[in-house]
Amino acid sequence: MTSMQNRVLILGATGRTGRLIVKSALGNGYEVNCLARNSHRIPKNERISVFEGSPINSRDLSTAMEGCNHVINALNISRKTDFPWSRLKTPPTLLSDTMKTLIPLAEEHGIKRVVICSAWGVNDTRKDIPGWFRWFIDNSNIGAAYRDHARQENLLVDSPLDWTIVQPAGLTNSKKPDVRESMNNIPKPSMLISRQSVAGFMVTSLKRDDLRRKKVVISRN
Repeated sequence: MTSMQNRVLILGATGRTGRLIVKSALGNGYEVNCLARNSHRIPKNERISVFEGSPINSRDLSTAMEGCNHVINALNISRKTDFPWSRLKTPPTLLSDTMKTLIPLAEEHGIKRVVICSAWGVNDTRKDIPGWFRWFIDNSNIGAAYRDHARQENLLVDSPLDWTIVQPAGLTNSKKPDVRESMNNIPKPSMLISRQSVAGFMVTSLKRDDLRRKKVVISRN
């Protein structure tokens, strides 16, 4: 029987970063549960259990949590294209609605450890990003994700869960593993980081006591 201590629920597993998180979790010895609306997009693997459904549906999320004691949430507010003013594909409150569903269910299932992927520029890090970046957040559909990341962060911080909030800089598809950790803008983050580095960092964060109930900005060196 699989040890409960080695099973993680991954939300957002079909996304560009989420797929890499699944791969990293498997490489680090975890058994993986995935909840997705399009479960056929998750690769078949004997160590992956796939559940079809929505993270804002309490029954779907509760079923996917069975046997887990960790959650990694890589959901995001997505747009039709990468163009900043492109229309949204997901509801603008997907992240906060998911967190409202997740927190009480995690307590019910005895899950304490939750790691989420937010973004540099959310909440207290907004002051640290360049002015032109703040302009895009305020004046384009990019802002929908930042506003809902802020809402989900606030919900998680106010919860009794054992959380880590990862706030990556701009994401690239580079394969080079390279992570600079910053707290309170020290050291000052750079502008970019690879999705692969984010994925690996989020998985290893599950076992890092120094990141419990902490926010951390990550970027490349």
